[in-house]
Amino acid sequence: MERKTILAVILCVIVISVSMFVQTTFFSSPETTVDETSPADGSTTTAAVQKDEYKVTPLEDHNSTETFEYETDILDITFDPVGASIRSIIMKDHANADGQHVDLVFKGDNDHNAFLTYWGSDLSNPIMDTFDYTIEGSRIVFSHDYMDASGNVFTLKKTFEFKDGDYLFAVTVDVEGGESFAGIDDEGYAYTLAYEPQVGPAFTQMKNNNYDYRRVYINQYKDNGKTKKRTVGFTNGSYETTDSLKWISLTSKYFTVIAAPESNVAYKYSALQSTDGDIAQTNGIYLSRPATDASSSDTVYFYCGPQLKKYLGSYYNGTDNPWGIRDLNLDDAMESGSALGWLENILKWVLNLLYKVIPNYGVDIILLTILLKLVLWPLSKKGTESTAKMSAINPQLQELQVKYKDNPQKLNAETAALYKEAGINPIGGCLPMLLQFPILIAFYGLLNKHFELRGAMFIPGWIPDLSVPETIFTLGFRIPLLGSEIHLLPIIYTVSMILSMSMTNAQNKSAANQNGTMKFMTYGMPIIFFFILYSAPSGLLLYWTASNILSIIQQIYTNKKVKNAPVVEKKTEEKVPEAVRKYQEKLKRIEDEKAKAAKEAAKNAKKNKK
Repeated sequence: MERKTILAVILCVIVISVSMFVQTTFFSSPETTVDETSPADGSTTTAAVQKDEYKVTPLEDHNSTETFEYETDILDITFDPVGASIRSIIMKDHANADGQHVDLVFKGDNDHNAFLTYWGSDLSNPIMDTFDYTIEGSRIVFSHDYMDASGNVFTLKKTFEFKDGDYLFAVTVDVEGGESFAGIDDEGYAYTLAYEPQVGPAFTQMKNNNYDYRRVYINQYKDNGKTKKRTVGFTNGSYETTDSLKWISLTSKYFTVIAAPESNVAYKYSALQSTDGDIAQTNGIYLSRPATDASSSDTVYFYCGPQLKKYLGSYYNGTDNPWGIRDLNLDDAMESGSALGWLENILKWVLNLLYKVIPNYGVDIILLTILLKLVLWPLSKKGTESTAKMSAINPQLQELQVKYKDNPQKLNAETAALYKEAGINPIGGCLPMLLQFPILIAFYGLLNKHFELRGAMFIPGWIPDLSVPETIFTLGFRIPLLGSEIHLLPIIYTVSMILSMSMTNAQNKSAANQNGTMKFMTYGMPIIFFFILYSAPSGLLLYWTASNILSIIQQIYTNKKVKNAPVVEKKTEEKVPEAVRKYQEKLKRIEDEKAKAAKEAAKNAKKNKK
């Protein structure tokens, strides 16, 4: 392969990769593993280890181990008296493409429930005793009596409180009657409140890429009192900090679980990530409470719901939420947009406006693509004309390159003169594409994470959900780089891109045949895009494919118009060869004048010699 072709391959890979992901703040964490935790089966052996290690003995269990449900107008929660935990949190207003409502607690058969409590800060053995419980209106109160090593009896209470119409609820942990609690943990922690094993919706594989992921964010206080959101990076599958945080969150692309302590207790915040569990990837967030010599009561607010600003942004002003909470910037937990967020919002507004007229987001994406093509038509037309002019003078450019190959300065000067004579702007073909590039990036950001695309059907039986890849069938084995699911849209997209680029380069066939870089751009770049976008959401691929098809139609129309244009219109096209002819005449005059001057000088020299 030629050196230039190799450099082109490397450059294209870099440019494509960066451009596809530049619109998001993406710091993916490495897939690491941690020791698998004990099964949440409430076995006697597990409880015994817990008692011996921490010298905390549970007193008699009184209540039933059967689960029970509690509902608000938007949540359906299944509680488990074992561990005073939650088995599922069903979003009543949010369903998947199959019609099933999203469960925010995603767990395997042997995984722990959410909201378990651990003694101290050791996360290996959760408290799996059966708690008594009472339902007091909007409050579910769990309690269990314990005795510490000194014989002191205390009560551990966990209270869940809900409000209708709100995805945020309060979890209050009370330790009542304890006098020697400070000695329960060598590190000085009394208990740990956890959310695990994973935030929904459910998934079968986790590629940890820009199309599906689970991330942990923290909102950390800075020296000036303000807060800054940052992404947690795992070391050997774990993370912990004793810094002061406003909140810690476990986030998927569309839903999030955020833990925000009510008071300024100096919690230790931890997070775990593993790929060794019953599901493809588990994550957990943990708040370890420092021990005290007396009773304690602490509340942590948990937001468990969609990443929508109308909900997350309601906790700045106390009058906007039923809790009266102020200055809790939960909307910072939302997935960050790019610097082109303002452009994304404009495109989103237009897309939602189209949806009100035609309630099918697939059709609306195509219509918006057509609208963008019409708006950008003047730029595209100028780019096409500039490319045509450059193609027309390409033979003359090659002659100059051969003639002045040893004189770069002269080559640049003569090339500039040729451009001027032909009325060509050298960057005329690139500038329209550069101006269109922000729109492409903004559209990518919008279609990759637009919440309303969840479960939005385009074509029944083929594309039931525009937020995920469509699958025509699943193989019984995995194909390297592709997996076991076969997607049709990436194939259609790649073919349309090759056709579009082939037609664009057809007007300069001679150069394309001689240039390996052009061949790579026509065939190699679409193939690279195929692998990059293979697992992309259907909505995003639908946009790219529609854009390519419209480009093909546009190119056919342009070619036909040029071919059938009347003589009057062709005069504009004839300016280019006329300019080239004038430039060649100019070069000939210069050469003739030089030859005449040289001949005259020789004649004078001969005359003077005589």
